[in-house]
Amino acid sequence: MPIRSVMRQGLKRAVITGGLEVAHLAERAGLMASARGMGAIFTLHHVRPKTPQVFDPNAHLEITPEFLDAAIGHLTEEGYQFVSLADMPARLAIARPGERFAAFTLDDGYRNNAVHAQPVFTRHKVPFTVFVAPGFACKTHGIWWETLTELLRAAPHLDFDFGSGTVTMPLATPFQKQAAYERFASFIRLHAEETAAIERLDAVARAHNIDPLMITERLVMREPELKSLVLNPLATIGAHTVSHRALARLSDEEARREMDESAERIAAITGRRPDTFAYPYGDRAAVSSREHQFARDLGFRVAVRTEPGTLSSRSFDAPTALPRISLNGLYQKPKYVGALASGIPFRLMRS
Repeated sequence: MPIRSVMRQGLKRAVITGGLEVAHLAERAGLMASARGMGAIFTLHHVRPKTPQVFDPNAHLEITPEFLDAAIGHLTEEGYQFVSLADMPARLAIARPGERFAAFTLDDGYRNNAVHAQPVFTRHKVPFTVFVAPGFACKTHGIWWETLTELLRAAPHLDFDFGSGTVTMPLATPFQKQAAYERFASFIRLHAEETAAIERLDAVARAHNIDPLMITERLVMREPELKSLVLNPLATIGAHTVSHRALARLSDEEARREMDESAERIAAITGRRPDTFAYPYGDRAAVSSREHQFARDLGFRVAVRTEPGTLSSRSFDAPTALPRISLNGLYQKPKYVGALASGIPFRLMRS
């Protein structure tokens, strides 16, 4: 099982790399011009110097400051204008033929966004939006994928009941750790009660002397840091729910409360209620049309998913269901940024 898992991952990376290379060449040759969008919204998480790890299941969620700098430089050379996410609808509405726009967003409010990403954005005069989950910022909720990573790095093996009896998972090799990570991630993402599943993971972590809330404390900006961040005129804080749960699996009342309360808590910290929102996880399993309507009802001008795609003038017919493009830490080449922003890879995926 672990070997098959690693082989699948290797094959997937090879296919994606090949697709990005093809898209880059097509873009440079001026092919598939009809696939090009007018705008692109980029998703980032961690921005920090790379620390090599033998087991690094979340490597796709981090890029280096140097790559961010190169990505902005590449987009500048290609003629992109940088705008804040909230301004994107207005700019696209009055765009002249051939104009292209890019917006940068960062999810979860990691401290390195201020320490390492902010100087890059400031140097290039590029606006950016940080989506904050107050449960992380106020240290009332753990970040399960970070907790799980630290647990699997530390434990020689784990005993856990995923629902059909206790299983023992050996964790002696990176292959075994990766297989265990994928099993836990599926358990949490597919569990009917995400909170209960995370609580069970947290209990195992504490039994191994790993405190999930201390991980949050170490990684995420707190209230004073957020207040400092918004003093930068290029920075905007957006809402990201309180607890970072998949909204589509919550009741109407819970989902709406998560969205509204996150905005209210951010308003209490920064003095301004956010008008942008990012759905946790952001994929089809986590977001439905119901949440799009809630976002409109709660006054969010723009809300973003993680489904990949570029923007056209028609995108803002549904401004609370906008696609974003992940700057994936496994593919840190500036030429791939241009290829992604062109929209060609997504056209190739659908063909």
